[in-house]
Amino acid sequence: MAYRCMESFQQSPDRMNLKIISGNANRPLAAKICDYLQIPLGEAFVGRFSDGEIIVEIKENVRGRDVYVIQPTCRPVNENLMELLVIMDALKRASAGCITAVVPYYAYARQDSKIAPRMPIAAKLVADLLSTAGAHRLLTMDLHAGQIQGFFDIPVDHLYAKPVLLEYIKTNFSPDLAIVSPDTGGVERARGFARHLRGTLAIIDKYRDGAAVSAMTLIGNVWGKEAVIIDDLVNTGATLSMAAELLMRHGARAVHACVTHPVLAGDSVRTIKNSLLRTLITTDTIPLSPEAAACDKIKVLSVAPLLGEAIRRIHQRDSVSSLFV
Repeated sequence: MAYRCMESFQQSPDRMNLKIISGNANRPLAAKICDYLQIPLGEAFVGRFSDGEIIVEIKENVRGRDVYVIQPTCRPVNENLMELLVIMDALKRASAGCITAVVPYYAYARQDSKIAPRMPIAAKLVADLLSTAGAHRLLTMDLHAGQIQGFFDIPVDHLYAKPVLLEYIKTNFSPDLAIVSPDTGGVERARGFARHLRGTLAIIDKYRDGAAVSAMTLIGNVWGKEAVIIDDLVNTGATLSMAAELLMRHGARAVHACVTHPVLAGDSVRTIKNSLLRTLITTDTIPLSPEAAACDKIKVLSVAPLLGEAIRRIHQRDSVSSLFV
């Protein structure tokens, strides 16, 4: 995926004011973003004391600089979240001009409201922690709940992996598509894909018994079509596996899934392997485990150009709205 204006950015003296710092959560993604921007990754040591405490040392001058910290809060969630907070505190105390937390995957996003008495709203707690640690801005991708943007009193740029996924679907899948939302909450997301791909829309109404899905009902027609399930993340893979069985029973020719964040916890990779899914298309917001990387059903697309272009535009005070499809 290529964007215009990169040549003028390379010739801009303001480029020297931009710094990219990475934690340990996803350094390959940070390196790809730097490759896109054609700038070196900032020098920083992010390690551990013998008792497990996080130690950070910024190895170069960041006084007055525009600094972007690349750190998805993926597994181990609390370790990576704390790394992000300590890095930003170090930058704040080093007099960085503006600190942007680039959090491709925002942890605790599923705890965005109280679903029972005496429960936390952990997504708001994380927002408060990021702001207190020194973030002046948040750049994130495909939040589980869009209203999380309102938990912040700092600017939030919320990107979508949709342009990257759409390009792959158009190139590799049949034009006779049925775009499927795996639950009623994802209908708007699926409808957007269906509109751009000129496909039909189907919805799975699922009933939960506690945390587990106990029943599913298909709303819509997928007979003879290539079905593509659209979701923001895959955790255990159980929902996708059950959805693929339901769609095949209703006459789908093949079933694929496109998700932004490959959380892939527990035995999820085995579940995906044994499911009726033909492919699982995901992105590199979260690095894959060796087991997931070896799974021939899982295809990873990079969102580094999308994030890199957003960083360039924010840094040059350009609009990012044209990045939305």
